[in-house]
Amino acid sequence: MPLSMVCAYRRPSTGGGFVDVVAAFEAKLPFLLDHFFPLAGRIVANPRSGLPEVHCDNQGAELVVGEVGLALGSLDFGDLDASLVRVGVPVQYAADVALSVQLVSFSCGGFVVSWSTNHGLADGCALCMIVDAWSELARSGTIVAAPNYDRSVFRPRAAPSHGPSVGDLFLPLVSERLVNALTAGGSLLGRTYYVEERDLAMLRAQASADGERGASRVEAVSAYLWKVFAATVGSSDESCRMGWWVNGRRRVTTAPEEAMRNYVGNVTTFAVAEASVDAIQRRPLPEIASMVRKSIRSTATDEHFQELVDWVEEHKGKGNGKAAVKFVETATVGLGSPAMGVTSFASFSVDTDFGFGHAAVAMPTWVDCGRLCSGFVKIMARPGGDGGGGGSWIFGMSVWPKLAAALDSDEQRIFKPLTAECLG
Repeated sequence: MPLSMVCAYRRPSTGGGFVDVVAAFEAKLPFLLDHFFPLAGRIVANPRSGLPEVHCDNQGAELVVGEVGLALGSLDFGDLDASLVRVGVPVQYAADVALSVQLVSFSCGGFVVSWSTNHGLADGCALCMIVDAWSELARSGTIVAAPNYDRSVFRPRAAPSHGPSVGDLFLPLVSERLVNALTAGGSLLGRTYYVEERDLAMLRAQASADGERGASRVEAVSAYLWKVFAATVGSSDESCRMGWWVNGRRRVTTAPEEAMRNYVGNVTTFAVAEASVDAIQRRPLPEIASMVRKSIRSTATDEHFQELVDWVEEHKGKGNGKAAVKFVETATVGLGSPAMGVTSFASFSVDTDFGFGHAAVAMPTWVDCGRLCSGFVKIMARPGGDGGGGGSWIFGMSVWPKLAAALDSDEQRIFKPLTAECLG
């Protein structure tokens, strides 16, 4: 599955132009690959198992340079993903390419840098590491913290073992288990919002109970969204679900901290919670935030990640002999009660300044999710903040029209449609 980080930059104030941007990548991208060497290889299917694997044959990353005869400000930032797709960003690239870096200039002097890889090689945290390392290398000529590719950090047990709850998290990604294409294609629409720092602080205060640890930003925002979501579901269903993709690097304690901090790969699990629509609407925000916290904590444990490794070991390669079976989170399929998943990049360190100023906006993008039929929320801190999730946040959403309308009409105006003016 392709995974990209799109960074949009204003016209450089340093006096450098797009030619200088291209020159920087041509000169220094090879040095980045010295550290992230698998990204210079190619992804191929093992002829015996059908499993994808990386051939580190040093073919190199793909560098694409193009131009668009439009100004960045003319894009529809209210649905940024779709607007970028309409102008061909990110550019489609071959499935075997491990890293495609795409530089696209706009008529206003601004430009976009797209970092594209395969989700099998990297999760969102690892993709942010690549962008962050590039900025450090481009400005200083060095990378202080080397990436870790040691796969021995996660080993299946000699006798793989896992409880039924791990297996329940996933379904084979086969057509018989998915909703039909017309239903999936007509159910969701794209929205891009921003939430100001003061509104995030307000939500945290509202979601924090007296005498308890204060709610995190993600917990507070999730609680707020869950209540709006439940009100949108209304009487159409008895319950609704929220899910969170959880980064395990800060939660796994069985591996050395230094090994986990810069681990490049997939260290992500999915926490999901279901509750009655009535309960979500009745309970105060601190109780909903507590439900979010407990769901994430109960899932992101050492034993859970070990069971997940064992489950993958048992199920990998069990295809028809030609291709390995792909699995997807059960809650995202669109069967059962309505579900909405949240993935947050806001706590990841992402320095987008590689010598031409910080990006105006940086947003992870995915290809069309096909026949998956759940709501999806991705969160990114606005570039140039403290690197720890501070400042304002940007939200890319794929949600039902009723939910988008509810956010748009909310009297508190917490979620504001993103515009070019918001980004300066």
